[in-house]
Amino acid sequence: MLDFKLLKKDARTKARAGLLQTDHGTVRTPVFMPVGTRGSVKAVEQRELLEINAQIILGNTYHLYQRPGVDVLRSLGGLHSFISWSRPMLTDSGGFQILSLSELRKLTKDGVEFRSHIDGSYHFFTPEKIIEVERQIGADIIMVLDECPPYPAEREYIAKSVELTHSWALRCKESFVNSSQLYNYNQFLFAIIQGGTHLDLRDRSATRLIEADFDGYAIGGLAVGEPAEEMYRVTNHVTDILPEDKPRYLMGVGTPENLLEAVERGVDMFDCVMPTRNGRNAQIFTSKGVLNIKNAVYRLDEPPLDSGCDCHTCKNYSRAYLRHLFNVGEILGLQLASLHNLRFFISLMEQARLSIIEERFVEFKEETLANMDKKKKEEI
Repeated sequence: MLDFKLLKKDARTKARAGLLQTDHGTVRTPVFMPVGTRGSVKAVEQRELLEINAQIILGNTYHLYQRPGVDVLRSLGGLHSFISWSRPMLTDSGGFQILSLSELRKLTKDGVEFRSHIDGSYHFFTPEKIIEVERQIGADIIMVLDECPPYPAEREYIAKSVELTHSWALRCKESFVNSSQLYNYNQFLFAIIQGGTHLDLRDRSATRLIEADFDGYAIGGLAVGEPAEEMYRVTNHVTDILPEDKPRYLMGVGTPENLLEAVERGVDMFDCVMPTRNGRNAQIFTSKGVLNIKNAVYRLDEPPLDSGCDCHTCKNYSRAYLRHLFNVGEILGLQLASLHNLRFFISLMEQARLSIIEERFVEFKEETLANMDKKKKEEI
């Protein structure tokens, strides 16, 4: 079983600080995990990920299965070895990506048939196949195959989806238990709770998956278009059900505000493409709010992106220089902006963790969000 220690619980909220131990190292929670879908966090190299203290990163089973292919990964010692990453790693099963291929896929009780978005070839993912693929990829934490329903969707559809996801999760666990890791370290299996915004369906999904006893539990099917308040309501409800001695992962979330609200509701782990995707589009996250670095107001601006940030970008470059890089189309601008945004998200979770341990999380959250909101309608 995965070694997860709960070190501190906030007295006024459900916020928690913990330690998650893998053979590739310890992860201090709450934690933000950069997304390295195809074996690379876009525009940021692994050396830089270490410098900004990325404790754990993600890969995606759907994309890695297609390119470079599990034969390549198996031959080269797994994804850790292939990308030269010595810290923990998690792989999503690809359920969300398959959802996005709704015109190219067909769901059955046995699994999902889909056409590759790359070459149009047909593939069939069963729960057993997903475990086989994730064994070959070799991440420390692997996810079960699930169906991620769209928002909005009819209740009847979501109820059927919960049943399908549950049956697939049980088959994933059986396949996981009856197989072995291929490399010289342990792997751990997380289940994914579905149910849309229907609390009774979330109850049904969570209760039965808890009975099946997985190493950790993810809350899936959120951040897919529902209002933020619905996300918070569902998250709060599900964390009330989940066991305290297992890590909780809110998949695909989100903005800095989303993260802090979810930490308050008892979530330990997060991932999102927002820091790098938005960074590549000149949107910068700072302690005083979001700025668009391409705006003319920064043409002669000497300060760093965020004076409170300790990243390489902020230590060495001005806002004026970042604006210049974007406006002339230099790739370095994408790299420096992505690096800063990732460090901002990682640091936010480091500060949240410290505030939980020091019993001041509520004050930290309120002050942080107030500072970000001060100039929401102004340029920083």
